Amino acid sequence: MSTDQLVLVIEDEPQIRRFLRATLVNHGYRLIEAINAQEGLAHAATHNLALIILDLGLPDLDGLDVTRQVREWSDVPILVLSARGQEQDKIAALDAGADDYLTKPFGVGELLARMRVALRHAQQATDASEEPIFEVGDLKVDLTRRQVTVANEEVHLTPIEYNLLKTLVQHAGKVVTQTQLLKEVWGPAYAAESHYLRVYMSQLRRKIEIDPARPRYLLTEPGVGYRLKVE
Repeated sequence: MSTDQLVLVIEDEPQIRRFLRATLVNHGYRLIEAINAQEGLAHAATHNLALIILDLGLPDLDGLDVTRQVREWSDVPILVLSARGQEQDKIAALDAGADDYLTKPFGVGELLARMRVALRHAQQATDASEEPIFEVGDLKVDLTRRQVTVANEEVHLTPIEYNLLKTLVQHAGKVVTQTQLLKEVWGPAYAAESHYLRVYMSQLRRKIEIDPARPRYLLTEPGVGYRLKVE
């Protein structure tokens, strides 16, 4: 398998770097390695990267700060690795701009799957600027016409339901935190009103999922937020 995509690994633990190097090269990725934040930021600024794999516990700067700095000028997908497994750590990383989060220790299969999702999300974001139609399974969202169909049948959404779905489409494949959704759909004053989100997500699922109790498209990331499936 050959992807020829360039991945930057920012990680100070030698054994993790060795593991990632062996795994990624074996699966056709090209690799740049950095052992601290400053070196990583320098590489990020000077290479055309497909993805950044970022450890949060770096010796010179917290990975959250690295994420925020990269997000000031780049939309490159960022997959965070960390020994910090608490929900608030995941939320902080995602709110800072990371695309996904893996808790150490992790397996090869999960790492590669998360990378593929992040890369697909980035490609879809690029495609969306050219062709604003999102499709997965029987679900189709036409952002230009503000039209939603399931199995070719039009679904009528309220303005808030549509804006919620549109926000998830714009971040398709990526975990979107509850706070981010509330801010984008309702506004900054509603950032703590998580019950709004639960009510409207339930309504949205009833309209577009075959079985709302076992959703195919609108997936819950427990304690963190939601993800719109891309395959």
